[in-house]
Amino acid sequence: MDNTRVYRMLFASVYPLYIKKAEKKGRTKEDVDTVIFWLTGYDEKTLQQQIDKKSDFETFFAEAPRLNPNVSKITGLICGYRVEEIEDKLMQKVRYLDKLVDEVAKGKAMEKILRK
Repeated sequence: MDNTRVYRMLFASVYPLYIKKAEKKGRTKEDVDTVIFWLTGYDEKTLQQQIDKKSDFETFFAEAPRLNPNVSKITGLICGYRVEEIEDKLMQKVRYLDKLVDEVAKGKAMEKILRK
């Protein structure tokens, strides 16, 4: 499978979709930001910088301050794939993010989403 298209997608163009998905289910932009900060180590300022400079997903994850050490606890299906079995590390990170946003939208408790 060629994942280049996903890697080249601008984080700034997908981010509003994550927020919209969460808000449709009564969650907030802050909830989405919380899971992004948890996963990547970005904070409000550094996340905004990634959006402003129109980073693609490859750059977004390459420049992430640190991947959360608990990402291995993120398991289950996303887009028909088990996230824990995705061999391409970059695609796995993208799917981790999708999975976390899905869980926010599904109304899961934040402490469960953040694998506490």
